[in-house]
Amino acid sequence: MGLLWSMRPVPGSREALRLRKMNVCSPFLVNISVHSGHVTEGFMERTPLAATLIERWYMAPGVKRINVQQRGVRGTLFLPPGPGPYPGLLDMWGGGGGLIEYRSALLASRGYVSLALEYIKPDELQSAELAFSYFETAFNIIKEHPRVISDRVGLFGLSLGSIVSFVLAAESIVVKPSCCVCVSGSHVSTHLNVLKGFGNIISVQQDLIRLDENNHQVWRDMSLEILRNSTNTIDVGKIECPVLLVNGCDDQNWAVEEYAKDILQQMKKAGNEHLLTLVQYPEAGHLIEPPYTPHFRFSRFSKDAIVVWGGATKPHSDAQEDSWRKILAFLQQHLYSNQTPRARM
Repeated sequence: MGLLWSMRPVPGSREALRLRKMNVCSPFLVNISVHSGHVTEGFMERTPLAATLIERWYMAPGVKRINVQQRGVRGTLFLPPGPGPYPGLLDMWGGGGGLIEYRSALLASRGYVSLALEYIKPDELQSAELAFSYFETAFNIIKEHPRVISDRVGLFGLSLGSIVSFVLAAESIVVKPSCCVCVSGSHVSTHLNVLKGFGNIISVQQDLIRLDENNHQVWRDMSLEILRNSTNTIDVGKIECPVLLVNGCDDQNWAVEEYAKDILQQMKKAGNEHLLTLVQYPEAGHLIEPPYTPHFRFSRFSKDAIVVWGGATKPHSDAQEDSWRKILAFLQQHLYSNQTPRARM
């Protein structure tokens, strides 16, 4: 699989690209070719000694993809094959915005009804205003689906999505998740207007964003200053469900190690630390994705910003593979218990 996770943009490509699958109904088509000698540029114009085409599918046979535009919620619902019922997941990505579906497609292929939620449009973070009820409604859409086991619905968030997960698990009287998976997570307080609160916190500390030697943004120092103000954190002592927190210790976007220590300290004080499972990877960065996704130490976050995520290629890729196994085992334990998933991929 190293041929996949070690991929790099072709020399001369547009700066700070990040490879992501936007249409999960078709596979990634990966051309693998062998050339004579070591070729860095112009290899696509040369005749290979041998070549083959690999298809990488995100949707298992029988998985259904359904556009969701109801009760003010926008996203995509993925249903495993067969009548079910299945456990459900609300799947939330980070502050870059947009509708990201490939993780939900994989989760549905593993036997979970998954709603990929769009809650920020690209380049919208600073101006977005979204009521807390938006996320509660999205959770209920999954919970009330006829093919979902209503008392087995979890939350799955990365980066800003993990913050939303912590807020819902700690503060909502409507959402009672069976478990939470938080990747590159923190417990920054966004109060009940989730995006506006987070945007306000960041805007106050923006002068602490550091630029590296390539003029790329490093947010880590800013996030540390936010953590030092105790009024900026969610009361995770209120959480009553199991939480899996997955972090990379070379995260240059957010000080996730320090946030994890504070989360653990708060939960110990409240007597619910037994609910927290913390997994950390020494040389992994911020964007811990499903396995074999190429590693990008930095990429374009918005039209005006290239952000440093961190991580070294091989250990970050190993972390993605290992954490995916642990995430699936965690979901199996807390959403399926003695039941057997009806789909595998």
